[in-house]
Amino acid sequence: MRIGGSPALEWGHTAQPRNRAPWARHVVLFTSGKGGVGKSTVAVNVANALAQRGLRVGLLDADVHGPSVPRMLQLGGERVRWNDAGRMEPAENFGLRVMSVGLTTPEQDTPLAWRSAVATSALVQMLDDVEWGELDVLAVDLPPGTGDVQLTLAQELPVAAAVVVTTPQAVATDDVRRALRMLLDIGVPVAGVVENMSGFVAPDTGARYHPFGAGGGKALAREYGVPFLGEIPLDPAIGEAADRGTPIAAVGDAGQRELFSELARRVHAALQAGAARAAGGSADASTPRPTGRPTAGVNG
Repeated sequence: MRIGGSPALEWGHTAQPRNRAPWARHVVLFTSGKGGVGKSTVAVNVANALAQRGLRVGLLDADVHGPSVPRMLQLGGERVRWNDAGRMEPAENFGLRVMSVGLTTPEQDTPLAWRSAVATSALVQMLDDVEWGELDVLAVDLPPGTGDVQLTLAQELPVAAAVVVTTPQAVATDDVRRALRMLLDIGVPVAGVVENMSGFVAPDTGARYHPFGAGGGKALAREYGVPFLGEIPLDPAIGEAADRGTPIAAVGDAGQRELFSELARRVHAALQAGAARAAGGSADASTPRPTGRPTAGVNG
């Protein structure tokens, strides 16, 4: 994109993105703007819960410097495979088709000391050169921040919805609000905010504690006029399941599975509502997406 004057659209632009994923009906971004809030855990479990609804779901791990999705889906020992057409085949587990740079390195701890241009080129290759097959949803787990990766994907993919993950405390929401503001300013539809680690229920007394504060996610959603999708408790079982590579949405108890099933239902409802509006002509694919900061709810 050129600096100054009219935007260069040959590689896509946030106002009129290309479609490097024509094989996916919907593209959903999972973002936070800040590391350590459990965004990848939310992305993996919501993606799995969407697959449990009968949808064909792919998961692109776009965090090229800290790919954690392979571990969370018991794919840490997998390495990329190529088919007879010279295209990469996604790994598969728990009903998800998965691609990550973590599947391409010789060892799990191989550092990818890449500059931004190389990192974004690798992501484009994971869209163009992977045999994803037909998907209902391509979920993209974004890295922290509001830089090249986020902007490139907003330029190269017609994003149907973004899920913004935060924890309650102000030190998290200060960064997350920047990611949310960026999405709104470039016209990406926001399905809503998820508050992770929102509270802890003591197993012996049933008392509820809020070690990271309370209400930050709801306040953020209210301030920016987007839906609040729900709270995820500070449950050690969720993190332990991720470390084992068994998503809690697939192996947890009824309450844990229902938590992510409800989040998936709300995300799917946002996708269906957006598709219905597009079919009605209010969001034609040829129309540039709006810029600026909305004051009303988006894709809710």
